[in-house]
Amino acid sequence: MIRLGCRSVADSALEEIRKETERFTSEGNRAPSLAVVLVGDDPASQTYVRKKAEAAASLGFMHFQYTLDGDSEEKDVLALVAELNARDDIDGILVQLPLPRHISEKKVIDAIAPEKDVDGFSPVNMGRLAIGGESFVPCTPKGIMETLRYYGIETAGKKAVVIGRSNIVGKPMALLLMQKGVDATVSVCHTKTPDLRAYTADADIIIVAAGRPGTIDASYVKDGAAVIDVGVNRVEDPSKEKGFRLVGDADYASFRDRDVMITPVPGGIGLMTVSMLMANTLEAARKRRGR
Repeated sequence: MIRLGCRSVADSALEEIRKETERFTSEGNRAPSLAVVLVGDDPASQTYVRKKAEAAASLGFMHFQYTLDGDSEEKDVLALVAELNARDDIDGILVQLPLPRHISEKKVIDAIAPEKDVDGFSPVNMGRLAIGGESFVPCTPKGIMETLRYYGIETAGKKAVVIGRSNIVGKPMALLLMQKGVDATVSVCHTKTPDLRAYTADADIIIVAAGRPGTIDASYVKDGAAVIDVGVNRVEDPSKEKGFRLVGDADYASFRDRDVMITPVPGGIGLMTVSMLMANTLEAARKRRGR
């Protein structure tokens, strides 16, 4: 088994973004700026927001954080997004998901100006991605593509299986893999797919993003394949101080004696999401200044 750790991939990407940001600001441009909106006090969301703030600070980005109470009304969130859309000193806007149930994620995402949608979730950016146009690419799929490039994993002419059909990972991932220049032959599966093994057994690349631990194990995969595990699941583990451990959607241990490349959890694709958000924010700043 070859472990495809992503710490070095993320660090390499951040170093390149740092250099490009220094070049950008040396030309007289204001530093890229990111506004992050957090609604409620979900601990996982708070952790993600903190990591984004730390990354922005390390790159010299301007960072604005807005925290609203969990019982805030939908109109208050939409009003804040409208305000951020109008501000010239903000290049990128990110509304941390999930939102409280009484707030429509679709309405909020749709309200973000496409040129500031650094998460890449808006209908405009998703539509542009679907037709192969210029768009902001959702951060996790973008990070997966960066990981494949970093490790020299060939995609052209390869069979790829994407397990998962979410708007955040599965759908944009499939679109990226079938783009001209990437040229994979793509199958999209999900938790309702009968005989999943029939699709994965001959695949060269498997992206597993089903949100369910143990979705695949070594018996699903041929030798020489690359498995990119996007899942982050908590499972009970009394031996751990917090009472749980993090696992992916693939049964990592089952691959130990196989000739397979696989990303671990933790230490895998999750590390790429923040660095790709920073890349999108720099891109947004450049576009808004015509660079």
